[in-house]
Amino acid sequence: MTTDVRRATTAPLPAPPVTPPPARTSLRRRLIVPAKHLGLVVIGFIMLYPVLWMIVSSLRPGDEIFRNPGLILDSLQTENYTEGWNALNPSFGTYLLNSTILVLGCIIGNLVSCSMAAYAFARLNFSGKRWWFGIMLGTIMLPVHVIIVPQYVLFSQAGWVNTFLPLIVPKILATDAFFVFLMVQFIRGLPRELDEAARIDGCGHPRIFAQIVLPLMKPALATTTIFTFIWTWNDFFTQLIYLTDPEMYTVPVALRSFVDSTVATSWGSQFAMSVVSLVPIFLAFLIGQRYLVKGIATTGGK
Repeated sequence: MTTDVRRATTAPLPAPPVTPPPARTSLRRRLIVPAKHLGLVVIGFIMLYPVLWMIVSSLRPGDEIFRNPGLILDSLQTENYTEGWNALNPSFGTYLLNSTILVLGCIIGNLVSCSMAAYAFARLNFSGKRWWFGIMLGTIMLPVHVIIVPQYVLFSQAGWVNTFLPLIVPKILATDAFFVFLMVQFIRGLPRELDEAARIDGCGHPRIFAQIVLPLMKPALATTTIFTFIWTWNDFFTQLIYLTDPEMYTVPVALRSFVDSTVATSWGSQFAMSVVSLVPIFLAFLIGQRYLVKGIATTGGK
């Protein structure tokens, strides 16, 4: 008798019955997720439509480009690419080479100078550090059109017009304050114990920067590389000002040369070369997307 009572008292209580959610609520949840995905697909298609239309138009005859806003090809015109490649003198490969040289120079300049300046702001103590850092941040809000005239006069007197020097040398002097700020925030997130341990082993600031801090800055360096590549490759204004010889033209300036007010514009050839110029940007973004997201996320974490 007592055993039965004990068993009855120690037995676990039955779980309360689970009431299923109303049918209307579950039906709404099932419909909301596909609706969101469908909306994102529609918005993405609207945003990508101009690019898709340009790619399709590069394969159309010139007289059908502006008469057909659709994305379905009636005929395939692959000659636009061969004609666009050889339409200018020199060929379009020269402009791709010029842009590649300019982009590599700007990337190397930004990586070296901005990382050194960022390390100085993040780890060194010097007089007026906060003031100089504030002035550096203030240059981000300064439009390039304000300083383009004095810069042109300076570079013209130095004999640098129609060369890549006015476009590369400022990068070597850490003039891109955005990348300096990005790297400063990343270095501040690194533990100072690493610097102290290196100092105990007899390392100075050059070795700490080169052997400890710089290898840990790969996400920030990758972000700087990708942004510098895209901004320099697409830059038209400054390259148009400093590059006057057709032999020195870059891709954006060369694409502008397809449009002439005195002759009929070959839109098929221009769209074909525009597609060619977009391929390096897509490749750079696809290859470095992982580092780009990681670099931006870690620099904003502190």
